Amino acid sequence: MSRINLVRKLLLEGPVRTPDGAGGFRADWEVLGEVWADVSMRTGREKSDGTVLLSTMGYKIVVRGAPHGSTMRPKPEQRFREGARIFRILAVAERDAGGQYLTCFVDEEVVA
Repeated sequence: MSRINLVRKLLLEGPVRTPDGAGGFRADWEVLGEVWADVSMRTGREKSDGTVLLSTMGYKIVVRGAPHGSTMRPKPEQRFREGARIFRILAVAERDAGGQYLTCFVDEEVVA
């Protein structure tokens, strides 16, 4: 295993559904807390629907472990934010047998 450097401060955000007043819901994001992370790039790809070019970069984000059920344990429906950058969490796995660290597989999408 490579050395872990938790040097980037990220916000962990979770989705919140609020009524829109017309019988539907609006999706907002709520900050759950701050985490220190080690961010490394995995892969990148580009796709287009004919009008918009979308660049998707995959990253591995390693954070300190948190027990199951804790609000500070990342989950796939959540995201990390670093300023204007958004990292959508796709999957979370324990990095080591003791659960001291979690590896989050994330995507960052950017309109090119």
